Amino acid sequence: MQIDNISAIVTGAASGLGNATAAALGARGARVFGIDLDVTDAPDIANVKYVKADVTSEDEVRHAVSLAAEDGPLRVVVNCAGIGPSARVLGRTGVHDLGLYRKVVEVNLIGTFTVLALASEAIARTEELEHGQRGVVVNTASIAAFEGQIGQAAYASSKGGVVGLTLPAARDLAQHGIRVNTIAPGIVETPMLATISDEFRSGLAAGVPFPKRLAQPADFAQLVTQLIEHDYINGETVRMDGALRMAPR
Repeated sequence: MQIDNISAIVTGAASGLGNATAAALGARGARVFGIDLDVTDAPDIANVKYVKADVTSEDEVRHAVSLAAEDGPLRVVVNCAGIGPSARVLGRTGVHDLGLYRKVVEVNLIGTFTVLALASEAIARTEELEHGQRGVVVNTASIAAFEGQIGQAAYASSKGGVVGLTLPAARDLAQHGIRVNTIAPGIVETPMLATISDEFRSGLAAGVPFPKRLAQPADFAQLVTQLIEHDYINGETVRMDGALRMAPR
């Protein structure tokens, strides 16, 4: 799949993984529609248009998809939007907030599915390319899907759901020429880590077998472009973690 001269949707595009991905796709000539809840402070990037939208809202996602398809052909979707609050199933103050659990699953899993499904509807209407291909969706899980830590019950559940979605979605969409893959990052230096101390950050990096550093958003964006361009990778979840396996805490 060529990236140049197509439309692409990236969710969570105002910062972190999504922003790096939007920039990488824009640099390769894609017309990128960056979706986020708040785009007021999103950096100005060549070939990237920001769209304020909630990935859990069918109407708002449909609107964003229509904008991208009108500037099409829409062939690439990258789901990066997500939240990661921490809470134990049974903590000092009682049972895990059930509303919070529901919200995490709604954003991380249902939001991913909503964008995937509605965007796929538009991609399926595009002209067939070589071997019948029309587009590709890349979702974002986490290594927490496999080794969720203490306090990550909601987050790990939601990301495990994204991993479980990958293969059946790829099989469902094969008849339309749409591939579906997922990236499961390890510890990435995003704004979510901005509040931790340098000492704690160094400790996190030291725990990575190799290379002994935290992943960067650019690493994620590079893998996204590789999965887009490699037409035979489909239905796959790729760990991007430096061989890290998370301890209980």
